[in-house]
Amino acid sequence: MTAPSATAEPVARVGPRWLVGLSLAVGATFVGWYGPLQILLARQAQDIAPDGKEALLAVVAGAGAVVSMVANPLWGALSDRTLARFAARHGRRAPWVLLGSTTGALALLLLGLADGVAWLILGWCLVQLVLNASLAALTAAVPDLVPTAQRGAAGGWIGVATIVGVVVGTGLAIAGIGFAGTFGGYLLCAAVVLLVSVPFLRWHGGATSAKPTPAGPVLRGLWIDPRAHPDFGWAWLTRFLMNLGNALALLYLLYFLTDEVRVADPEGGVLLLTGVNAVAVLATVLATGLWSDRTGRRRVFVTGSGVLMAAAAVLLAVAPVWPMVVLAAVVLGIGFGTYTSVDFALITQVLPAAANRGKDLGVINIANTLPQVLAPVFAGVIVSAFGGYPALYATAAVVALAGAVLVYRIRSVR
Repeated sequence: MTAPSATAEPVARVGPRWLVGLSLAVGATFVGWYGPLQILLARQAQDIAPDGKEALLAVVAGAGAVVSMVANPLWGALSDRTLARFAARHGRRAPWVLLGSTTGALALLLLGLADGVAWLILGWCLVQLVLNASLAALTAAVPDLVPTAQRGAAGGWIGVATIVGVVVGTGLAIAGIGFAGTFGGYLLCAAVVLLVSVPFLRWHGGATSAKPTPAGPVLRGLWIDPRAHPDFGWAWLTRFLMNLGNALALLYLLYFLTDEVRVADPEGGVLLLTGVNAVAVLATVLATGLWSDRTGRRRVFVTGSGVLMAAAAVLLAVAPVWPMVVLAAVVLGIGFGTYTSVDFALITQVLPAAANRGKDLGVINIANTLPQVLAPVFAGVIVSAFGGYPALYATAAVVALAGAVLVYRIRSVR
């Protein structure tokens, strides 16, 4: 596939091989994140500060989230400014995927050696910093090369890759611990990050004939005025609300099962619910993306997903018993799976400028990361001061419904 220029709107459909390469590279990136997040960082925190492991893990995760929030739009802006000679041979995104995968693998190995508080925080922040180079470039490759009528499918493949990456990363971390301790888990995750990105680099194509974006101050362009680009502003707010609602619903799940539902094995319950939710997401994320492409409609799918996510939160608020919790996990998975693929397609249709796709998608991705930073603050206050878990899940429902309604303020997309 070859685009005539960096800013041309793509018209030729991408083939299955390109989508597979994209999916593998996205999945590898999430392996690099979620192997540590799910298993390895917790083990290191326990080894370093056994009496304060919860607080240390919260600090490490929070610091990494802040770095990710800043790094993604910066890498996206840099990928927009890829030097002409590299863009002409490899496309403007592939060099940054190569940079992110190689330095990401090295950063994971360094993190695996961390044996103190400062090194653990710095190591995780470094992993977040460099892996975001890959993610920013991979997401920007979609509007560069995938026509609008195929972006729901592309978003679906990205959603599948994300879920599979989380599961595989967790499994590799556990397997690595079994043969070489914590560092073994990091070694396996690093190998996947490095090797599984290779097919995308080989099959990417997308060479551009002109320098995409003039060199200049990167930070100046990170602010996008919602008054000048209202559809972009509403899309950002919609994504923020939907992700905040999902984060509020999932954050205290272990404590909810322990204190409210009173299941005998809350950890096992979380594992089962995570699996049920993942299956529901996988069952819907690609199908709804393809359905959205066929109909040419995006907003109705986002609204429907918000309603489903709100319904799941209401079930948790009013019926805290195990069968209803399992049902809520299924409904939440269907809703979030629908949302993930279709919203990505919608976002790519409201980007302010083709020359700045990487940077603009990075700004949008802040709406993914910021809720992870804010949800613990909001949830703690709601649970402790405003009515416990029913109030928390009622709030999650209201937030998701707000996103479902506000998507109709976007005028340029059906």
